[in-house]
Amino acid sequence: MPSFFPAEFEVFEAGAPGARIALVLHGGGGPQTVAPVVEHLASSFHVVAPTHPGWNGTSRSDEIGSIAALASTYLEHLHAAGGHDVVLVGSSIGGWIALEMAVQAAADGKYVGLIGAVIDIDGVGVVVEDAPIADFFALDARGLAEVAWHDPDRGYTDPAVLTEQQRAVQQSNERAMAEIAGRGMSDETLLGRLGTVAVPVLVVFGESDRFVTPAYGRAVAEAIPGGEFAEVAAAGHLPQLENPEATWAVIDSFVTRCQLP
Repeated sequence: MPSFFPAEFEVFEAGAPGARIALVLHGGGGPQTVAPVVEHLASSFHVVAPTHPGWNGTSRSDEIGSIAALASTYLEHLHAAGGHDVVLVGSSIGGWIALEMAVQAAADGKYVGLIGAVIDIDGVGVVVEDAPIADFFALDARGLAEVAWHDPDRGYTDPAVLTEQQRAVQQSNERAMAEIAGRGMSDETLLGRLGTVAVPVLVVFGESDRFVTPAYGRAVAEAIPGGEFAEVAAAGHLPQLENPEATWAVIDSFVTRCQLP
């Protein structure tokens, strides 16, 4: 099978090359936020984890100006590489990308069999009237830790301790996120389109997430035929970092029940 992405993409791969593919999609914080997911899944899957164009200093073409466009790009590359029964695992905006990919794949016959399942971890992307997404761009470092972590002290990093390079990467990532995901981090049409998804979907939320609450996650799961919802105790927006063992228990159970692989 050819490489999944062109040379201009920064991609990390792990696990046996002949195993089922898991495409792991990071959130706004960058690839490091899903590193534990990659490591955990590598024992069972061939994990492919791209850095989204525009993050961590990577280049981004003008054609990738939205989550929908990025989802289309990833679908095209997976299809061109001969992907089959791929498991999409996304965190935060990565969850949004995964859901958009599943919706687009369901609408285009050439993608039949390409996507096998979706795991959405504290994903954004839809509009739920009674459960709004916090305004990321209005939050300072302390405010973000307060809404995104079960233990805010653990999630807080004093901006004063960042190096110039770290600060530049952080600011660049935030600009990329604003340009691709928008300030609202949502697509008002997505919730209504989720009913077309015909593969198993698990929506996982940290019970203490106040950036996007578990009520938001339940609404996403309920919009998907057969969609499942699970909460992870003692965790916020990044349960894979804050309570990994409980997160793996939920994910592994889903994988086993779906016979993947």
